[in-house]
Amino acid sequence: MPFWLADQRTVQTESTISRFDPRFWTVNFPRPMMAAVTTAAPDALRVDAVFYTEGDLAGLIWEAEDRFDHPLLRYETARDFRGCRLAFRWRSGGVIALDAVNGPVLTIEGRDAAGGPRAWYVRLWNYAAGSPEDAVVSLDFAQIDGGFLLPGEADPVWAGDVDRMFVSLVPPGFVPGSSVPLAAPVKAWAELTDIACEGPGAVLAIGDVVVPEHALEIASGYDDSYNLTPARLLRNALLLGYRGSIVHYVGMSHYMRLEANSGGFYASLAGGALNVAAAAWQRDFAERAKALGYEVIWSLSYELFDAHCWGDWKQRAWDGSPALTGWEPPSTLLSPASAGAMGYLRAVAVELIGIALAAGLAPKFQVGEPWWWVMPPDSNGNARPCLYDDAARAAFGGSPVEIADVATVMTAAQKALLDAAGALLADSTAALVAAVRAAAPAVETHLLVYLPSVLSSDAPEVARANVPLGWAAPAFDVLQLEDYDYVTARNVAGTARAVAAAQARLGYATADTHYFSGFVLRPDQASQWRAIEAAAEAARARGVARSFVWALPQVLRDGFVHFDTEESDVQAFDDVLFPLALGREAEVSPEFSTAIVTSGGGHEARNASWAEARTRYDVGPGVRSEADIATLLAFFRARMGPARGFRLRDPFDFSSGGAVPGATDQVLGVGDGVNVRFALVKAYGEMQRRITRPVAGSVRVAVGGVETSAFSVVAGGFVELDTPPAVGVAVSAGFLFDVPVRFAEDRLSVNRATFLAGAATAVPLLEVREL
Repeated sequence: MPFWLADQRTVQTESTISRFDPRFWTVNFPRPMMAAVTTAAPDALRVDAVFYTEGDLAGLIWEAEDRFDHPLLRYETARDFRGCRLAFRWRSGGVIALDAVNGPVLTIEGRDAAGGPRAWYVRLWNYAAGSPEDAVVSLDFAQIDGGFLLPGEADPVWAGDVDRMFVSLVPPGFVPGSSVPLAAPVKAWAELTDIACEGPGAVLAIGDVVVPEHALEIASGYDDSYNLTPARLLRNALLLGYRGSIVHYVGMSHYMRLEANSGGFYASLAGGALNVAAAAWQRDFAERAKALGYEVIWSLSYELFDAHCWGDWKQRAWDGSPALTGWEPPSTLLSPASAGAMGYLRAVAVELIGIALAAGLAPKFQVGEPWWWVMPPDSNGNARPCLYDDAARAAFGGSPVEIADVATVMTAAQKALLDAAGALLADSTAALVAAVRAAAPAVETHLLVYLPSVLSSDAPEVARANVPLGWAAPAFDVLQLEDYDYVTARNVAGTARAVAAAQARLGYATADTHYFSGFVLRPDQASQWRAIEAAAEAARARGVARSFVWALPQVLRDGFVHFDTEESDVQAFDDVLFPLALGREAEVSPEFSTAIVTSGGGHEARNASWAEARTRYDVGPGVRSEADIATLLAFFRARMGPARGFRLRDPFDFSSGGAVPGATDQVLGVGDGVNVRFALVKAYGEMQRRITRPVAGSVRVAVGGVETSAFSVVAGGFVELDTPPAVGVAVSAGFLFDVPVRFAEDRLSVNRATFLAGAATAVPLLEVREL
């Protein structure tokens, strides 16, 4: 399962693009407005937007440095535009026209010839020929001026050190800085066609790496990629080797239409479910995905941007506090009991699946992470469930029992409430699926369950509400599981337990499940990709139908590259013990590799090449009979000589401590409040030896000096605790262990005469290094 975190392109393949290629423009804007850019042709782009306030402004942006593509696929950074001549045809509607005050302006940000920060404001009408809403714009960056009226207000641009440039789009009646709602939302558009760039610097190098097609598939999210063109996003996925399905999370903030109410803007179905910009983006994405051979699984969750969510749609705790996530600004969770919220989700889902059908895609739909939110622990350590919004209270009989902490659910009434909440959740997802199926009878349905939250070991009763039996097969065609908290904490045992529990509770076979691996929240956490890669590969080995990497924006940001490799026909290691008992006559020879240089004066410089010893063995003295010879030869043949490793019980060093290991024999590490995985080691003074082959059933573990049974031993010699130890708490273990070895030579010589004469046969073995 090789992977690579690429940070730059070196010897990899490149090609060229024209500067100002339509695929690589982006958009940006403040809330609550929305805008999206799509590519209408190889030399054309279109911006669709909707304005809600007098101060809304969208920027159509070209950046000198590519900050969005994968490092192997980025275009080159080129800040000098002075040799470039850009021309395009401009057409627009719903925005202030080219000739008006506050009409489209090209803002150029960078530095002047002296290196000082500067911005210039180039009125496009000054360089246009045609009408205010249909004109050809020609810009020569070697001689271009900012300023409203030329030549009187000319502000010469020095385009030799530019960071970015953007065209501003604003609604009629624009008032800078105003948050006053417009009388009605304004739909707007602008098209740049016949885009052409000429002159020196008109062509940019761009990465053209093609990673071989592999078995991992990709998930992405509109909330993270709304500012990019679908063509750009899909180019990255394709060239990075992802095929098959794309799970497309529509998100929780950018897709919705809004209506003004009481000083805010709230999700609305007036005129449709998706706003005009999001709808244009989704249509372009669907059509391009279809053309590239992708399937798209449209994902819609019960999560909504809090500022745009109606108050009676929100899940709430006992005291009325809304369910808010930890994002900034926060999102909220929709109540399965709210008729308004659930009706809204059904309308969005039907519109999305209609886009899929129109593009010729097979309809596939995911109900994403539907759950009852549980508040993070408060100052008293209580984690409160959000089961008490008005609609939920009414559904539960008007006065449901209080659950002050999900970890202390004990009464029959509390358990009955959780069961009722689960039934209500299952009914809401069934209604959502039914609405989609009515629009697309052949739809393939998926349920995404986030395991660490709904199958928490410290609150097992939460599963009653958040893994309801109403989801049991065949309620959905596919059960999709994700557990990135376990993955990034390297809690392999937690993953195994949660996956098994979910499948057992809901009855889906492994072949009817998908797995979502990992999520790297911040760039400084890029080391987590190793665990994410391993978890994805483990899921494939487990037999899931599809294994997804979550998510494409983080893949691009961190330079993650996955490669599939062919499995070898010969296994490197057979987990079997050497079959002959070793006596005290066996030879054990630890060795190091040390380079020693002696100077003319007799002084030495020593360089140790190995951090720990590698041991050689001669197990010939263990051969005591003709039956032993036969056993040895058969074992040698089965291992194909030195081709396959195996276990050896070292007669002199096989325990963490005494003959009976104790839980505090060896310190494995200290807790950080997150990590649950600790490698088995044995200390020899200040040196440590990794133990990769503990004897099954022999491992004992202590946390803070207190022995515990809440752990698992996983492949490679790792202990995984059920819960992470607190910061600074020591984790220790005791164990018996074997040494991984192989035969040292391709040939084994044994003869009867030697054995009968009492001479020991030489059977050299060599310790195998394991990670």
